Amino acid sequence: MSPDPAAEVVLELRGVSKRFPSGPRVAEALRGVTLEVQRGRVTGLIGPDGAGKTTLMRLAVGLLAPDEGRVMVLGHDATRESQTVQSSVGYMPQRFGLYEDLTVQENLDLYSDLQGVPGADRKARYAELMRMTGLARFTARLAGRLSGGMKQKLGLACTLVRPPRLLLLDEPTVGVDPVSRRELWQIVYRLVREEKMTVLLSTAYLDEAERCDEIALLHGGEILGRGRPADFRDPLRGRSFAVSAPGVGKRALQKALSALPGVLDAVIQADSVRVVTREGAGPEGLAAGWPGAVIEPVPPRLEDAFVTLLSSRERHRAPARAQGQGSHPARGPARTGPVIEVRDVNRRFGDFYAVRHASFEVASGEVFGLLGPNGAGKSTTFRMLCGLLPASEGTLRVAGLDLRHAASAARARIGYMSQKFSLYGNLSVSDNLRFFSSAYDLAGARQRERIGWALEQFELSEFAEAAAHDLSLGHKQRLAMACSLMHEPEILFLDEPTSGVDPLARREFWSRINALAETGVTILVTTHFMEEAEYCDRLAIMADGEVLALGEPSDIKRAQGAPGHPAPTMEEAFISLIEGRAKGGQSS
Repeated sequence: MSPDPAAEVVLELRGVSKRFPSGPRVAEALRGVTLEVQRGRVTGLIGPDGAGKTTLMRLAVGLLAPDEGRVMVLGHDATRESQTVQSSVGYMPQRFGLYEDLTVQENLDLYSDLQGVPGADRKARYAELMRMTGLARFTARLAGRLSGGMKQKLGLACTLVRPPRLLLLDEPTVGVDPVSRRELWQIVYRLVREEKMTVLLSTAYLDEAERCDEIALLHGGEILGRGRPADFRDPLRGRSFAVSAPGVGKRALQKALSALPGVLDAVIQADSVRVVTREGAGPEGLAAGWPGAVIEPVPPRLEDAFVTLLSSRERHRAPARAQGQGSHPARGPARTGPVIEVRDVNRRFGDFYAVRHASFEVASGEVFGLLGPNGAGKSTTFRMLCGLLPASEGTLRVAGLDLRHAASAARARIGYMSQKFSLYGNLSVSDNLRFFSSAYDLAGARQRERIGWALEQFELSEFAEAAAHDLSLGHKQRLAMACSLMHEPEILFLDEPTSGVDPLARREFWSRINALAETGVTILVTTHFMEEAEYCDRLAIMADGEVLALGEPSDIKRAQGAPGHPAPTMEEAFISLIEGRAKGGQSS
């Protein structure tokens, strides 16, 4: 889509390049980028990890200077007039600097001081921001005590204490639940509608990018395409299908379809597999070998276009031997009973119940999803199951061991990948693998074998001597998962493992998960990405420490259907459950 020549351009990049030293090499973050952002629109910046999105944002707010080219913001040169630009632009980086030991009100006051907001203007502005974000009842609460979604909304409020003409948001919804994501988007569009603000935001969620007026796709520091979301989707009409086959498991069906030469992409969606065919390839052959298979055309999505455009450029493949962990199961014979048992578990912190009367079981080789809004009790449940936190009441059993009496023995059978990158950033990739394998009592030839396996299977060999903190987010994720698997655990806990990574990295990650499950590894995963919930065999949805729903994804969605909308998406079902819980709590 061509930009509207009559519209005012508030941000303009012309031939912008930016390079950074990276050891003996020079990394080119942006190369010859030309982009315009027009007034009164929400423009989305999408692209894989390391594409240059954050660098572009920092150039636009005058925090970096381009090596070549020019950045103009609201008619000002962002390099020569950076202070003028920064006083007119609101910028919320990925890790916004809230002061967690200050209250909500104190954070607002501090950022008002920093931005020079006159005292006479503050009361009305605070009232509007608290109404907009829904934080009016929490002004006396410490920022560190807020949920992830509430922290993001407070960060946005602090960014907006002085109303900017241009608002830059760098992945504002990473790590927040669908309810909070929806609320943040409502705020964004209210700002555009009521305050005539212009918004440029980057996002790893392609369903969010669908809501933008215009999007720009970055890859390798270059703009690959720009236009309305429909401009990216429409060329794929006639190439996207939903395939289901009676009696065939969805993971097995996805694996088989992915191997077909005419298939570009295959992901699990609901009870079927969503397929995008290669250009010139039709649906013929998609049902081969599956009597009674059903193939239905479905509208293309922006994510289909993203994968199509990037798959030919990325050295991206599902690892054929992704989880060749050696002989498996690694510890003892296959189990016939539940591998994880949670029975009427409570966890209290003083008078506060983080988990209340939680009960569920997970079978051997099952992929079990634990969902819920920020603060629902998921991470507390994870910590208890890993033996890091005792239950206040109830029974927890992992691999047949009671965690109250044998937590150390149970931990030896568990792999854990935390929500935040928790490896040692100053150590090299090889040193991290060596450290974590030693922590699991691996030594000598066995340790060298496992390190070699990890470097090969996770495609980390070329980064073996690189410091972990210098890796891209996608490669950090690979390293964290490799470390969690060094001792060939029979149970793997994954706490929001794909937060912030792009669709290609998510596909790679889930191909590894599926391969692990096929070897009999039991997997418990939390995620805020509702499409990933469809990949799970069963789900438990939590809120306020309690399990609200338990079952297969299709059953949970069906239970949330309504007469006018009998087949909700997973995200719609999730929001319905959480909002129903909130309404019930308010009326009680």
